[in-house]
Amino acid sequence: MSLKDHLYDLRHRLGLALLFIALGAVFGFAWWSWNIFGLPNLGDIVVDPYCAIPETQRLTQAGQGCQLLQTKPFEVFMIRLKVGAGAGMALTAPLWLYQVWRFISPGLYAKERRFAIIFVACASVLFAAGATLAFYVVPQGLAVLVGFGDEKFITALTAGEYVSFVLALLLIFGVSFELPLIVVMLNQVGVISYEKLNKWRRGIVFALFVFAAIATPGTDPISMVALAVALTLLFEVAIQLARVHDRRLERRRKAEGLDDLDDNEAAPFDYTPSVEEASPDPVPTPDPGPSPDPVAGPETPGRVRYDDVT
Repeated sequence: MSLKDHLYDLRHRLGLALLFIALGAVFGFAWWSWNIFGLPNLGDIVVDPYCAIPETQRLTQAGQGCQLLQTKPFEVFMIRLKVGAGAGMALTAPLWLYQVWRFISPGLYAKERRFAIIFVACASVLFAAGATLAFYVVPQGLAVLVGFGDEKFITALTAGEYVSFVLALLLIFGVSFELPLIVVMLNQVGVISYEKLNKWRRGIVFALFVFAAIATPGTDPISMVALAVALTLLFEVAIQLARVHDRRLERRRKAEGLDDLDDNEAAPFDYTPSVEEASPDPVPTPDPGPSPDPVAGPETPGRVRYDDVT
C-alpha cells in the first residue's frame, strides 16, 4: 500500500472506532437510570461508595435517601454524559480496539502478532482488576476522610468533585497495574534480567510505596496502602516470571552449547536464507485499467473509497 492508501485506511479505522465509542456513550448515558435485566443502573453504581458513608456523617434530606449535591446548572447532565462516555468506552473496547489492531497487524510478523495479542489481553485484565480494587477502596477511603471531623463536621460532597475523584482513582489504579506487565515484557526481550530485579527488590518496594503515596488523588491511607500492597504483590509475581524465563533461557543456551564457545568462534547458527511462504490461496489482483482521475491514481482492491472532500 502507498502512503495515501495507508492514510485512507487509517481514516476508515478511526471513523469506525469513533462510531463504536459514540454508540457506547449513548448506551452509557441511557444506562445511568436504566436497570437492565434487573441489574443496578450506572447511577447507583457510581453513587453507592458515597452512600456507604454513615448517614450521621453526610448531608441528607428526610425521606430522600442518598443524594449528591448539585451546585452548578447542567452539572448533573455533564456528569451523566462523562460517566456514560467512560462506561460506554469500556464496554465497546473490544470493538474499537479491533479496528486499531486491523490497522497495525498487517505490518507485524506472526510471532509479533501473538506477542501483541498476549500483551493486550493481559493489560486489559490487569486494568480491570485495578479499577475493581479502586472501586472497593473508595468507601473505606471516604469513611476515613470524613471520620477525622468527628461530630463537628458533616459531609456534603458536590457531584462534580465526587465523580472526578472516583474516576481519577479508577484510572490511576488501572494504569498502575500495568507496571508489572511492562517489567515482564522488558525481561522477555532481554532488557532486564532476574538477577537485577532480585538485586533491586527492596528499592522497588520502597519506590512502589512512594509512588502510591504520590499517585493516589486522595490523602487517605487506605487507598495508598491498598495500591502499594497490590503493586508489591504484582511485582513479586513479575520477578518470579522473570526468574522462570531466565532459567529456561539458560537451559536452552547450555543445550545449544553457546556458553562453551570461544570468543573468536562463530556460533553454530543456520545461515541459510529462509524461503518466503506463498499464500495458500493467492488472490489475483485485477488490472485496474485507466484511472478516471489522474491525480487519485489507480484503484486499490479492498480499499474503501471516499471522495476527496471527505
